[in-house]
Amino acid sequence: MIKKTFRVEDMTCSNCAMKLESLEDDLDGVKEINASYHKLEMVVEYDESKLTDEQIIEAVKKKGYQAVAAQEK
Repeated sequence: MIKKTFRVEDMTCSNCAMKLESLEDDLDGVKEINASYHKLEMVVEYDESKLTDEQIIEAVKKKGYQAVAAQEK
C-alpha cells in the first residue's frame, strides 16, 4: 500500500470532497480516500500493484475535476 497526495484545485465545497471520496467504491485497489476542499487536495491510500496514478487522475476527471499527483506520504 502507498499513500499519495493529489492536488485538486477546482474543489469548491464539502460536496466536491464527498464526490471524490466516493471514488473509493469505484476503483479497485483503493483502501481509503480523504479529500479536503480547504486544502484543495485528496490523499489516496491504494495498492500500487492494482492501480496507477494515471488511473486515479482519469477517475477524478470523470467526476468533473482536475487532479495532479503532488507527493508521496
